[in-house]
Amino acid sequence: MDDLLHLVLEATGETLYMILVSTFFTILFGLPLALILYTTGQSGLNPKPKLYAVLDVIVNITRSFPFIILMIVLLPLSKLIVGTKIGTSASIVPLTVGAIPFLARLFEQEFLNVDRGIIEASKSMGASNFNILTRVLIPESLPQLVLAITNLMITLIGYSAMAGTIGGGGLGALAKRYGYDRFNTEVLLWAVVVIIILVEIVQISGTKISNKLNKKNI
Repeated sequence: MDDLLHLVLEATGETLYMILVSTFFTILFGLPLALILYTTGQSGLNPKPKLYAVLDVIVNITRSFPFIILMIVLLPLSKLIVGTKIGTSASIVPLTVGAIPFLARLFEQEFLNVDRGIIEASKSMGASNFNILTRVLIPESLPQLVLAITNLMITLIGYSAMAGTIGGGGLGALAKRYGYDRFNTEVLLWAVVVIIILVEIVQISGTKISNKLNKKNI
């Protein structure tokens, strides 16, 4: 039992490492992409139809890739960035690449839901596009952005489990190597239970943070 607990704790730690690092880099690159999409879109602050069309196609194509296929395609990139094609660190690369367009689209939709009256009022007071984006758009949509990040993290938990089945580490690797391959139902159940717990923790935490931010904005 002690050996099983050690394996579960180690796999959980690897999964958390993949999720947290991937979430950080996804927000780092996904937020600017979302702001560009919003700004250059038809209803944006500085519409640029051609640029938006190109970015829109890239985002849609990347989002349509099944994650396992994307992970295989990006093996050389993982090798280039982290020095290996397998393991938890290597999995962060495809997790991030696959999640950036997903989060960018979620953020873009939330930006579009911000009251246009507030945007127009800011323009009339002489606010620059940069100030509108950073001081109006993001603060106004922050509770919804938190929910979008919550959905992102839950998606990454599922992706990380898939990554584990092809050498990515974490709970997916635990379930595959010690559960499925060895016909050990107990290990499989442990992996599933921990994944469910992680999802619940993320969902509850994200909802609470979003609700608190909503109350501050009222």
